[in-house]
Amino acid sequence: MSGNTDSTVRLIAWVQGEVQGVGFRWWTRSRALEIGLVGQARNLSDGRVAVTAEGDRAACDRLLELLRGGDTPGRVTSVSEQWAEPSGAFSGFVEA
Repeated sequence: MSGNTDSTVRLIAWVQGEVQGVGFRWWTRSRALEIGLVGQARNLSDGRVAVTAEGDRAACDRLLELLRGGDTPGRVTSVSEQWAEPSGAFSGFVEA
């Protein structure tokens, strides 16, 4: 039986700041693939980037830390998050 930290989850994060047109989605995709996640990063019409990632909880927590860290392209001012059951709809990580 696996513990809660090893369970597969879906993370949806909305990243606000100067995050469009600065390579943020590419950077997010690279980090997600490095830590074994699937999903997508897409620009929203209000200037935010929506990141959807699925994988084990520890990897999603790590991606969330990276999104909130100071090494992202552009300038992140806030990150909102929502957790859900994974859909299994993704087979890789894409910039949408």
